[in-house]
Amino acid sequence: MPIIQITLIEGRDQETIETCIRNVARTVHESLGAPMTSIRVIVNEVPKNRFAVGDMLKSEMLE
Repeated sequence: MPIIQITLIEGRDQETIETCIRNVARTVHESLGAPMTSIRVIVNEVPKNRFAVGDMLKSEMLE
C-alpha cells in the first residue's frame, strides 16, 4: 500500500490541492502498478510561521 505524504505551505485553494492529490495517485498507480484503492495520499498544510528554510521563517521571506 503506497502512502504518499505531501507537506505544503498553506494558502492554496481547495481545487488545486484536490487536483494535486488525484494526479499523484494516478502517477503512483501508473508507475508502480498499485491498485488505486490501495494508494493513500496525505496533504499536510503548514502555516508560513511554522516552516523555515535554515533559520528564516517562510513568513519572513519575500514571495
